[in-house]
Amino acid sequence: MFDKAKMIAQALKLKKAVEQELTVVSENGIEVAVSGDTKIKKLAINGVENKVLMETLNKALKKSQESAARKMKEMGGLEGLF
Repeated sequence: MFDKAKMIAQALKLKKAVEQELTVVSENGIEVAVSGDTKIKKLAINGVENKVLMETLNKALKKSQESAARKMKEMGGLEGLF
């Protein structure tokens, strides 16, 4: 039981560390900041933030991740790889 609790604590620590990573790319007047958990944190075009576009892209990314997770589950998940 202790090992499982320890593993969960380590997983949560890793998740938090990944979420805090931030990658910023600026090119051609567009600036995008993406967190390690694949969420767009900032989207600016010519210095003007576009929150509507950012939220729409985040919804699309979430749906894509959910779809991929369902597909993996249908195909047996990671167990099928080992």
